[in-house]
Formats: sequence, structure tokens, C-alpha cells
Amino acid sequence: MTALSGWQNFYVIVGSSAGALIGLQFVVITLVADVPALRGHPQAGAAFATPTIIHFGAVLLLSGIQSAPWRGVAPASVLWGLLGVAGIIYESIVLHRMRVQTVYNPEFEDWLFHFLLPFGAYITLAVSAYATHSKADAALFGVGAAALVLLFVGIHNAWDAVTYHVYVTRAPSEKQGRSDG
Repeated sequence: MTALSGWQNFYVIVGSSAGALIGLQFVVITLVADVPALRGHPQAGAAFATPTIIHFGAVLLLSGIQSAPWRGVAPASVLWGLLGVAGIIYESIVLHRMRVQTVYNPEFEDWLFHFLLPFGAYITLAVSAYATHSKADAALFGVGAAALVLLFVGIHNAWDAVTYHVYVTRAPSEKQGRSDG
């Protein structure tokens, strides 16, 4: 019995949630697809929408890694370390995209949920992978915390995107309802 076996239920719940939220995100994107695209929206989408799917996917992947029948923690720690490093690199790209897009001027909440928290979660994954050799139990809690942060960041960002599309990008006639006689 490895240290990972005690985490099975946690990752079944978290991974299932991430998978369901990925599906829901695709449904929402389909529903707002008929909203006319404003100039610069593809840039903003790359900065604000795409990372949400990436974070949900990272949680799903992490749940799969953690639920695999490893004989020890070391192989899993290599994989979550690689995921952490990849996430750090990706968040650097997101930071650049947030700065160059011109559709929306990000506020503190946007910087917090689209860059700072995910960046911290991916750093936690990388540090936890390194710490596994000396403090495996603490490292596993670090990985679990990173998964939860990415899941809740994804939920927040998905909700933020939906409300933005409903209240900001819809035409005034659509907001008030049409009276086509």
C-alpha cells in the first residue's frame, strides 16, 4: 500500500469534477458561439478563455496520474513535477497574452485568478515533486492543494467568462428581449 492509495477518493471526486466542467465549458462556448465577435476577441480568448480549459485539463490529468496503481510515489512525482513546470511555462505565456490583448483592461481580480493563483498552483506542483523525496506526505498535500486551486480557479474563470458574454458582449436588443411583433 503506497502513500497515494489514501488519496484515491479525493482524486476520483476532483478528477470527475474537472471532466464534467470541461464538458460544460464546451456547452457554454457552443451557446455563445452565435454572439458576434468583437475586434480583438480572439486575443482576449487566448488570454482568458483557453487557460480555463487548460487548468481543468491539468486537474483531470493530475487526477489520472494520482489514481494510477503506482508501486511508489516517485514515478507520480516526476509526472506532476513535469506538469508543474509545463504549467509555469504556460502561465508565462498567459501573462504575455493578458498584457498584449486590447479588448479588456484586466483588474486585480483578473490578475489574481488568471495568473497569480494558477502560477502559484503550478509552482506548488513543481516544488512538491522535488519535496517528495524528503517529505512525501507534505508533498501529497501540496499536490492536492494545487489541484483544488486549479479547479476553483477554473470554476471562477468559467463563471466570469459567461457573465462577461451575457452582460457585456450581447447587443442591447438581445439584452432587453426582442419585440418582433
